[in-house]
Amino acid sequence: MPPPSSSSAPAAHHLRLWWRRRGRAGAVVATFAVAFLAAALLLTLSYYASLPPSTSSSSSSRSPALVGLTLVRGAEEKGALCLDGSPPGYHLQRGSGSGSQSWLIHLEGGGWCRNLRSCASRKKSMLGSSRYMEHQVEFTGILSDDKSQNPDFYNWNKVKIRYCDGASFSGDVNDELQNGTRFFFRGQRIWEAVMSELLLKGLGDAKQAFLTGCSAGGLATYIHCDAFHALLPKDSRVKCLADGGFFLDVEDISRKRTIRAFYNDVVLLQDMRKRFPDCDSNLEPGQCFFPREVVKNIVTPVFVLNPAYDAWQVQHVLAPVASDPQHSWLDCRLDISKCSSNQLEILQGFRKELHNSISELKEKRDWGMYINSCFVHCQSLNSFTWHSPSSPRVNNKSIAEAVGDWFFDRREVKEIDCEYPCNPTCHNLVFAKPFKA
Repeated sequence: MPPPSSSSAPAAHHLRLWWRRRGRAGAVVATFAVAFLAAALLLTLSYYASLPPSTSSSSSSRSPALVGLTLVRGAEEKGALCLDGSPPGYHLQRGSGSGSQSWLIHLEGGGWCRNLRSCASRKKSMLGSSRYMEHQVEFTGILSDDKSQNPDFYNWNKVKIRYCDGASFSGDVNDELQNGTRFFFRGQRIWEAVMSELLLKGLGDAKQAFLTGCSAGGLATYIHCDAFHALLPKDSRVKCLADGGFFLDVEDISRKRTIRAFYNDVVLLQDMRKRFPDCDSNLEPGQCFFPREVVKNIVTPVFVLNPAYDAWQVQHVLAPVASDPQHSWLDCRLDISKCSSNQLEILQGFRKELHNSISELKEKRDWGMYINSCFVHCQSLNSFTWHSPSSPRVNNKSIAEAVGDWFFDRREVKEIDCEYPCNPTCHNLVFAKPFKA
């Protein structure tokens, strides 16, 4: 379940939003306008892509930095391997100036695999093997080195850790053979190996450190937050941010616990129950994997960034295909503006479940949160949603402004949005097909 784009939101998506908001009037004129704008935008993007780094970097709208892939040294000896046995990787961009001793670590997301069949499929993709990972990725949003897009963290050392274990960097199974096929369920060892390497590259001397993650990486952020803090100097400022990672243990529209059953399979497959020793032994294994349980024992300050109408969760937790045989939720799952009044009532109940789950966190002064009413998923890696003139806002604050205020203790941040469709700054996603499960 990665975000729709690792860079700023696609131009075509914004044009579709523009079209919907204008209605049907002037359809012919609008059609030619959209075509013209799309062509002009394509030419503009092609032009900027062709500029040398020195020229494009002088522009406020310059292309995002491309950061190379580094594979972990000695991964095999450490047993820290992706699902297929290849070494894990990360992308490191060095900081500068006032940010040279500050580090921002981002854990990539991408769902989970619940059985050998689905894990075998992941082995043949970048979510299960470094052999399929891009050699360079764009750093955007919270990873951007453009001050106008990322005012508080632009010049920090920034790392994107690639996700290739299928269990939020948390599994640890010694046995490589599963039903005669080799699988490496070693997410915990990947986490430890990457951290060890980064500590030697300067993280160990950090004055400030920020662990972040999106989606399955957001869940991993909750899981590893205190362990991350323990690695850093005692006098350093260390905090965590989980983006789109607060998955809810709720019944779906057919009254089934679809996501709990899914998590049960993930936890059992990768022997993760031992990872949560403080979790109530009377709970099902998968329940210990939900953020509501994980956060009970976190000491380090955490920022909860979540949309109240998380698009991935609406599609796979609240209204999964298997629970909708009549396809009555098909349009609603793809476009929140097409939800019926009854479906919107169910969505408001889903929002209430989120608020109930974080109610105790609202009372923690050193924790922060930003719960907007948009139909999106991850928001920190996208420059458009993170910080731009058109970004979603709550109490007139962009996500980047709220996170920066919280991290640097400029104010207490508990930004809670009103119910959909109250926030006109939301740019709700419109899907051709759902996120992958």
